[in-house]
Amino acid sequence: MTTDTTTGTTSDVLVRARDLQVHFPVRSTGVRRRTTGAVRAVDGVDLDVFRGETLGLVGESGCGKSTLGNALLRLVEPTGGSVEFDGTDVTGLSSRDLRALRRRAVMVFQDPYASLDPRTTVGQTIAEPLQVHGLHRGAGARAARVAELLDLVGLDPSVASRYPHEFSGGQRQRVGIARALAGEPDFVVCDEAIASLDVSVQAQVLNLLRSLQRELGLTLLFVSHDLAAVRHLADRIAVMYLGRVVEVASAADLAADPQHPYTRALLSAVPVPSPARERRRERIVLSGDVPSAARVPSGCRFRTRCPQAFEPCDSVDPALQGVGGNGHVGDGHVGDGHVGDGHVAACHLHGLVPAGD
Repeated sequence: MTTDTTTGTTSDVLVRARDLQVHFPVRSTGVRRRTTGAVRAVDGVDLDVFRGETLGLVGESGCGKSTLGNALLRLVEPTGGSVEFDGTDVTGLSSRDLRALRRRAVMVFQDPYASLDPRTTVGQTIAEPLQVHGLHRGAGARAARVAELLDLVGLDPSVASRYPHEFSGGQRQRVGIARALAGEPDFVVCDEAIASLDVSVQAQVLNLLRSLQRELGLTLLFVSHDLAAVRHLADRIAVMYLGRVVEVASAADLAADPQHPYTRALLSAVPVPSPARERRRERIVLSGDVPSAARVPSGCRFRTRCPQAFEPCDSVDPALQGVGGNGHVGDGHVGDGHVGDGHVAACHLHGLVPAGD
C-alpha cells in the first residue's frame, strides 16, 4: 500500500539531501585551458524522500532534474553538500560499499533504445545484476528469477531469448524496469522514463510503475517535465528551477493551491480534459528564456521571468519555508531540517527568509 507521507517524520526519510551541489567546470579554449567558471546544475538542494512514497520531480528541460537524480545515486559526483541513504552518507562510501548501494538504489533510464545492450538477449540483460550482486546463484535459479521479473512487468517469460531490436519502445522500457528490480531495490529513480514513448504507452508504463510501487513497497523518485504525468503518479511533488527546488507539496495541495509563481505557470500549461474548461483555462506565459546555469541571476533566480517580482527579489535569495493555504508562512518546519513536511516554497511573496538562514 502507498503510505501517506505528507506529514512524515525524520525517521521516515529514506533519502536526504542537504545543500547538495553539482557544478561542472567551464574551461577556456586554447592550449592552456583554464577554469573560467562553473555550470551550477544543482545548486544547494535540500530534499527528503520518504519511505514508500512516490516523489515527483518536475521542471523545464535544463533545470537540473536528471543531474539531481544522478547525484542522489552518486552516478555523478557531488561538488558539495551531503546525501544520506537510509542514514548512511553516500558521498563518503568506498567503491565496495558503493556497489552494495547499487543493489538497493537503482535507476530506470530515459531512453529505452540506448539503455539496453543490443548484443545481449533480454534475459542476459536482466540477469546481469543478479550475477554482479551474487543473487540467485546458478543458471537455473537466475533463469527462474528472470522469468518472474518479466512476468512482473507484463511481458511473457518466453521473450527472454530475444534481442532488444525485436521490441517496441514501451516493451524495452518494461525490460529496463525489470532489470532495475532484479536486485529487489528499495529506491528507484525514474529519469524521464516515459519521455520517449507514445502517449498511450506512457499511460501503460505509468500504471505499471504505480502498481509495482504499491505491490513491492518501493520508494520512487519520478523525474519528468510532464506535470500531468507526475500528478497521476506522485504522492508529493518537488518543483525545480535553475538548480534549486522552489516548492514541495503533496500532489493534491500543489494542484489546488500552488504557492510559487513558477509552479503556477507550469500548472497553467497542463491541458484540461474537459473542452469547456479548456477554453476557459488561463495560461501564464513566462517572458524570456531560462537563464544559463553558468550565469545565475542575483537574488531570486526566477526573478528575470517572474510576473510578480518586486524589489527584494533582486538581491535576496529566498529559502524554502512553510506556507499556509492563504499564502502566509505556515508550519513547514523548514528551519529544523524537515524540508519534506507540509507545503514549502522559496518565494519572497511569503516573507523575507534568505537562503542559508
